[in-house]
Amino acid sequence: MLGGDQEVGRLISSRLDTVGHMPLLGPDDSLPHRPSRVLVAGSSGSGKTTLAARVADALAVPHVEMDSLFHGPHWTVRPSFDEDVRRFSNEPAWVTEWQYSSARSLLAERADLMVWLDLPKAVVMSQVVRRTLVRRLRRHVLWNSNVEPPLRTMLTDSEHIVRWAWSTHHRSRLRISALLRERPDIAVVRLRSHKEADHWHRGPLRHSRTARA
Repeated sequence: MLGGDQEVGRLISSRLDTVGHMPLLGPDDSLPHRPSRVLVAGSSGSGKTTLAARVADALAVPHVEMDSLFHGPHWTVRPSFDEDVRRFSNEPAWVTEWQYSSARSLLAERADLMVWLDLPKAVVMSQVVRRTLVRRLRRHVLWNSNVEPPLRTMLTDSEHIVRWAWSTHHRSRLRISALLRERPDIAVVRLRSHKEADHWHRGPLRHSRTARA
C-alpha cells in the first residue's frame, strides 16, 4: 500500500500525464479561470476558516463558515445543517471550508476550485493547542453561544479538538487523493505553508479576478 505522499504523488503524475485532466497547482501557478465556488481543505486546526475568509474577500464573494451552520447550542448539530448546505452551495458564488462528512460530496460536486492547505502536523498541532488555550482561558463565545470545554476534557474526550487534530491529520491527503480520481477536471491548489498561502493570495488568486470565468 502506498503512503500518503506516495499516493498523492502518483495521482498528481497521473493527472499531468492524462490529456484533459487538470494538474495540481502550486503557489506560483496561475489559475485556469476566475473561480466562483471555492473550497478550502485542510486538517482540523490548519487555518481553513481564516484562509477561506481571505479568499472570499479577494474574490468579493460570500464566505460561508461551515462551523456556524453545523454547531447548535451546547455543541449539538443543527437540524437544518444539510439543507443549509444544499441551499447556499446552489448559489453562483461562495467560499467555504471542505468539512463535515455529510456535506463534502455535494460541495466537491459544485466547486470549481479546491485550495488545499497542507501544513505539517507539528505546525497544525502548535496552532490548535494555542487556539484552544486562548479560547478557553478568555472564554471566547463561538457559534450559537458555545464556548470551549474545560481543558481537562482534552484527557477524557477522544473527540476533543486537540486529540481530533492529532488523530485525523492524515485524512486530508486521503480525501484529496479521492477527489483527484473523482473530479479530474477541478483545479486544486496545494499550499504547504502560510508563507505559500500569502504568496498565492497576493499573486495568482488576485490576478484571477481579471481572468475569464
